[in-house]
Formats: sequence, structure tokens, C-alpha cells
Amino acid sequence: MKLLIIRHGESEADILKVHEGRADFELTEKGKLQAEEMAKWINKNFTIEKIYASTLKRAKQTAEALSNETRAEIDFRNELMEFNNGLLAGLPREEAESKYPRILNLPVHKSVYEMESALEFRYRAEYILSVILSENNTEATIAIVSHGGMINQLFHSFLSLPVDSNIHILTGDTGIHLWQYDEKERCILFSNKTEHLSVMSY
Repeated sequence: MKLLIIRHGESEADILKVHEGRADFELTEKGKLQAEEMAKWINKNFTIEKIYASTLKRAKQTAEALSNETRAEIDFRNELMEFNNGLLAGLPREEAESKYPRILNLPVHKSVYEMESALEFRYRAEYILSVILSENNTEATIAIVSHGGMINQLFHSFLSLPVDSNIHILTGDTGIHLWQYDEKERCILFSNKTEHLSVMSY
């Protein structure tokens, strides 16, 4: 099975410089164009059987662009939503730092500021990845459209990294990661590919 893991395009929160997380912002016009170019590149290079996507607007719109291009069905899943950042959602970054300072060395099972815990976040990734791998044929090519934080959790789950791992996977706007999975091994074939954006003139 091949898995294309895709981050959404630029969102309005990126322009406003606010914490996003569960704040449900839409794509900017630039983000919509990024999603269209990503979809064209994937359609040219892969045959997608199915798309799994977060229900948040920025991922939903990105997945719809991919579906429109590839004609693949979308299965929207709440488990693919970004980290539940509680009271920080939608706040300007400076205001959030003042009201809700970061707490170092917080145990993975604990949370603050109405957030989910690191353990809960990882469990969501473990659960949805297990669902996706079990629901699809080993010869299929599947797309997953989600968010930077969740993509990191999916990587950690796919590679069986510890819950408190400090390894961070960079993913730009509509960045694409390609995984290969079978019963014998799990491989990362490429990571954070954004060459489709090079055709954009701005």
C-alpha cells in the first residue's frame, strides 16, 4: 500500500498570525491555488483509490480540490483533526503566550488550558492509522489530508516512535509525504515534496 500524507494549503490563520489548532479557518486564495496545483501533480503521478481527510475547513477544502481532480471519494474523519489546543485556538500568539504560558516537562497523560494531552493526541493518530491500513487493499494508493501536528503524530505512529519523541517532521503548505506499507516493512519514500508549488508565479 502507498500512502500519500498531505498537509492543507495556506489558511487565513497563517495571515492573521494566530494559533490555529481547532480554530476553524478556511484556505486563503493562495491556499486554494496551492491545493489545486497539489491535486494536479498527484493526479499526474498517482492513481488514488480513496482520500481520508480532517473535517476542519482548511483540510476539507484541500481534500475537495484533490477529489475534484482525481475523482476519488473522500472519507472525512474527526480523528484527523489538528491538535485540540483548547483555550489557545484563534488567539494571537503574543496574547496566548501571556495568558497561557507553556508548561515544560508536562507528563504525557496530563493537559492544561482545556487541551488534549500528548497521549490522547498520539492515540488518535494510532487509531486512525490502524483504521486506514485495515480498511484498504495492500495494493491501493491512499491519500490522507490533515494538519502539521497530526502529520507528525502519524509519522510517529507509523515508525513506532515513543510518545514523548522530540523528532519533528517539517511539512510546508500542501507538502506531500509518500509512505509504503506492507506486512514486512514500512518505508518513507519521500518527505515534504512541494515541487508542484514551483509552477505558481507569486
